[in-house]
Amino acid sequence: MRERDRDDESLEDTQEMSGTDLAVYEAAAALNVADRPATVGEITGMTGLPEETVRHCLDSLVGGGRLVPRGEAYQLGPHDWGLSY
Repeated sequence: MRERDRDDESLEDTQEMSGTDLAVYEAAAALNVADRPATVGEITGMTGLPEETVRHCLDSLVGGGRLVPRGEAYQLGPHDWGLSY
């Protein structure tokens, strides 16, 4: 099985994420309402986490396909569930 196939399958289960990754992901999702990408500064402000930690989590979430970089910001990657904020 290719690595990307495994990532696609694991996107369905957010329980696989660490608590810190989940906090960063949820902050990005909240900021992504109306397709607005979330910046590192905004995510740092929402989570209260150090910038270095946020950047590490973002790298992990991008690597897993959960977030997609858009210039200096991040948007949600492919998913099959709706958001309601």
